[in-house]
Order: sequence, then structure tokens, then C-alpha cells
Amino acid sequence: MKLVNFLNDLFKEDGFRLIDANKREYLIGKPKKKNPIILELLDSSMHYKLLLLPELYLGEGYMDGKIKIHNGTITEFLEITLKNLGKRHPNNLSKMVNKILGTYKYLTNFNFAKQSKKNVAHHYDISEKLYDLFLDGKRQYSCAYFKNDNDTLEAAQNNKIDHIIKKLDIRDNQTVLDIGSGWGGMAIEIAKKTKARVLGITLSENQLKYSRQKAKEMNLENQVEFKLIDYRELKSKFDRIVSVGMFEHVGKKFYRKYFKCVHDLLNENGAALIHTIGSIDRPRDPQPWISKYIFPGGYTPSLSEIARPIEDSNLILNDLEILRLHYAHTLRNWRERFLNKKDKVLEMFDERFLRMWEFYLAGCEMAFKWGDQVVFQLQLSKNKTTIPLTRAVSYTHLRAHETKANRGCRLGGEKK
Repeated sequence: MKLVNFLNDLFKEDGFRLIDANKREYLIGKPKKKNPIILELLDSSMHYKLLLLPELYLGEGYMDGKIKIHNGTITEFLEITLKNLGKRHPNNLSKMVNKILGTYKYLTNFNFAKQSKKNVAHHYDISEKLYDLFLDGKRQYSCAYFKNDNDTLEAAQNNKIDHIIKKLDIRDNQTVLDIGSGWGGMAIEIAKKTKARVLGITLSENQLKYSRQKAKEMNLENQVEFKLIDYRELKSKFDRIVSVGMFEHVGKKFYRKYFKCVHDLLNENGAALIHTIGSIDRPRDPQPWISKYIFPGGYTPSLSEIARPIEDSNLILNDLEILRLHYAHTLRNWRERFLNKKDKVLEMFDERFLRMWEFYLAGCEMAFKWGDQVVFQLQLSKNKTTIPLTRAVSYTHLRAHETKANRGCRLGGEKK
């Protein structure tokens, strides 16, 4: 069978047992376990679909119940698969088909404000209760920053916020714009830690409502504001701009517009930090399953696709940091928490949704662990003197803030 030959060519390390739709069994690769993982195909269409475009049909088959895993989990199967695949395409046929799909998507995808709002609603306005099952208390739905392997998810997400504050050298009474502010956790923490005035903007009505309520509960309404508005519609100027996990939704056609807007929204001595998923490979087409079911309109760029639009915007790239395995650790935490609350997920959604999100979290985790996915942190400014000359100096003033805050807690109790 052609599928068996394809799989044996792909799996050079480890392996599994395959049961096709006709109940015939095959050994794929050289399994390390005595009782290896079994991939069972329950629909004969999978015999050719997994040859044609495995990047789409493996996930689709699993969520639709046409593929079942025995003696293991979909996470374990995807780890073996991505470890063997690495950054390559599964085969030339899938590369060609995905290229056609990617070209069509590029030609027909226009992330104008209305479409962007629709894309955001598809993922972020599902149910707040869902996200509470696996995110940290601040609902940070982006890559955390793990200083060591023992960091909890909560600690790592707090590390990320502190890391960004330090890199942007945010100071008292500065104005800060958070583009794609999510559920408001970062904007609120920036305001609390630095005393800056923060505007968070989102295209999600659910996130807007939640963020405003949180700011009200914490008596920060005079310091933190949230608006339902597209970044292209803003006219104000800001001392600092931060954007975490939003650039993936901009769309390649709008990269120049995005960085031009960042330039125009910054004061002359302003600085920005853009935190985005990216690819360490050359530009390639979007992952078809993720684009169809999870993030319509989403795309993770290669560095070369970002560099020219930054140059054209007249922004200066002061610093580039690449977070390699941090998102793999983040996704592992999310996946484990999500699956530990499986019963609660099924109270809100059906089995298909559960399998879809299990595949999403596991697949992304393995893409960051074994594939081409990383996180870029781009530090930008309009002139060379805005940001301190070394990374170490840029951290100094936050340590002063922390020392002052700790002294206040010791002398007068915790500040509210």
C-alpha cells in the first residue's frame, strides 16, 4: 500500500503499528516500545488523504473520529511524528497541494478591520469558562518565559510581563499602548508595576468586557483603559507600545501597514516591543489544519518577511530575542491542564471539540519542540538613543521600582 511505503520512508526513528480501514496491520518504522502506539484508520478515505495532505487530514481524521489512537495518546504519536519530520514537508505531493492552498488563501484573505474582528471572534469569543480551565489566573494566552524547568505556569507568565517591562524601560507616567490586549492581564500588570497609563485595545467583545471589569475590581480605571478598536484606527501618540500574540493575525499583506502604524503611534522618543510566533525557516504556506479550525487568517512569519517592512517603516530594530522552547513548555502546561479538566470541557462542548483542542494544543507543542516554530521579540524605536545601550542597563530602573515597592510593603503593608 502506498500509504505504508510513505510512512516507512518518513519514520526513521521509533515507530508505531498501523491498522488500516480493512483491518490489515503493518509495522511502521522501528518502535522502541514493546507494545507500540497503534494508529487505527476507521475510514478508507484516510488511505489517500494522509498521502495527499497529512498536515490537514491527520487532525481532521482524529477530531472526526476517523482515526483512533491505542496504547498511547495523540500527543505521543505527534511527538514521534514531528521528531521524524522536523522542519521538512511530509512529501512532495503534500508540499505542492499546500502551496496551492496557501496561494489561494493569500490571494483571497484580506484582514481589514471587519474581517479581523470576525477572525478574532472565531477563537476568543468561544467561552470564557473554557480558557479558565487551562490558562493562568491573569488569562495570559501567549508564550510564557521560563527561567528554569521548575517554574510554574503562573510564575513563567509573570516572568514574561516583567521581562517585557524591563526591555521597554517603562517609567512612571508614561503612556503605553497594548495592541491586542487580550483579557487585560498584561495591561493591568504594567500599570500596577510601573504607574504608567495604559490603553489596551482588542477586537474581542468578550475580552473587552472582562478587561474593563478586572480594571474596575482593582480600582485601576483611572490608569488603565480598554477599547474595542482596530490599531489602524488610532490617532494618539504613545511613549511605549507592546503587542503580544497579535502580530500572527495581521496577515502578510498588512505587515508594512502594521509597522507604519507602530511608527506613527510612537512619540519621537518612543519604543515598542512586538512579541510574535515566527518560523526559523524560509517563508512557507500556513499550516492548513490550524488555519481552517483554530486561527482563520493567522500566519507565523519568517524573519525575512518582517525585516523589510520594518526597514520601510523607518523604525530601528534595536534588539531581537528568540525564545526557542518557551512556548513548548507553555503549551505542555496548557495541554495537561486542559485534559485534566476533560469532564468540564464536555459539559460545555462535545467530544469532537475536545479532540480538536487536544490535537491543537499537542500539535503546537510538538511544532515548537521539534519543528520550525519559535517566538520573536522585536524591540523597536524611532531613534538610537531611546533604549539604554546595553540590556543590563535597561533592567536597572525596574529593580529600583521593585526595591521601592518591597520597602513600602515592609513598612506599611501591601499597597492596594
